[in-house]
Amino acid sequence: MSRATVVNLSAFDRVQRGLFRVAGRIPASVLGLAERWTPVNSAGERLAPEMALVAAATANVPGMAMTGPPPPEARKHMDATAAALAESFPPFAVVEDLVFDGPAGPMEATRYRAEAGTPRGLIVYFHGGGFALGSRRSHDSAVRALAVASGVDVLSVDYRLAPEDPFPAAIDDALAAWHYAVEQAPTWGIDPTQLVVAGDSAGGAMAAVLAQLTRGDAVVPKLQLLIYPVTDMGAETDSRREFDEGFFLTGADMDYYTERYLPDPALVADPRVSPLRAEDLTGLSPAYVVVAGFDPLRDEGIAYAEAMRAAGVPVTLERAGSMIHGFVNMTLISPNAREYMARMGAAVIDALD
Repeated sequence: MSRATVVNLSAFDRVQRGLFRVAGRIPASVLGLAERWTPVNSAGERLAPEMALVAAATANVPGMAMTGPPPPEARKHMDATAAALAESFPPFAVVEDLVFDGPAGPMEATRYRAEAGTPRGLIVYFHGGGFALGSRRSHDSAVRALAVASGVDVLSVDYRLAPEDPFPAAIDDALAAWHYAVEQAPTWGIDPTQLVVAGDSAGGAMAAVLAQLTRGDAVVPKLQLLIYPVTDMGAETDSRREFDEGFFLTGADMDYYTERYLPDPALVADPRVSPLRAEDLTGLSPAYVVVAGFDPLRDEGIAYAEAMRAAGVPVTLERAGSMIHGFVNMTLISPNAREYMARMGAAVIDALD
């Protein structure tokens, strides 16, 4: 059992969770009818009705937006909202809180194993949250879903957050977590060469950077699973303009995160901040890149997939056209999100087999 991933919900959050559970039981036939009235983006993709509800609530309901308050308050809000949206799972074979040495002191992580037995491998997972928010608590449901879909262990890592610990703290912690996983894998009954690196949003950027930094090492990721990653923090793309507001992640959110993460704006050109700006992408691990159709980060995720492919890296680009940013945390209410999570699990299986 993990004590580190438990969130105590307030009365408001419990009511919110009840509403989300009701929304998750809406029949597919009703969702299909509602889809006729949801927005269509410039690429011709139509927003899923359940995603439209989340986007509208975030934009219009007081207190639903992820940013605005100081980071400590915003972190609590993100954890609570994610817990209200969390799926319910049968008991896991292993849910183990761990502590290991990091570059600035002890680091913490939780290892998940859905079923008893020997797993195919291990996913080292970095949560999203703009390098300023997020935790193992906010992504407990997402990593459990990935563990179930893939049949592998997942090591969900807490890393230092900005502004208390700005760049490059998160990247240094990511490297420490990777080396810890490689070292510890045999004690968990896992072949240390059967490791995947994964993350969403800011965590997707960390996974991409980790794949670059470990290139040529004795153990490299069998797959980099990059879920709507930020790949260029200084990007000015069509999707950033099209989805600047009203679709969960906003331009104002991106500014909030960037200002807190980067002590110097010039650091945006550092490939450890913006992996798309790396001069050489040859020799990287195979990649499975997921982008959401209604996400400011969509175009830079596509650009990174295309750049890796041009450098000879095997790449699969998954366009989750009906989704918004953050959908891996919304599987409770979204059959579409559950389907995309199943595809990610299948990609991990293929990479490890």
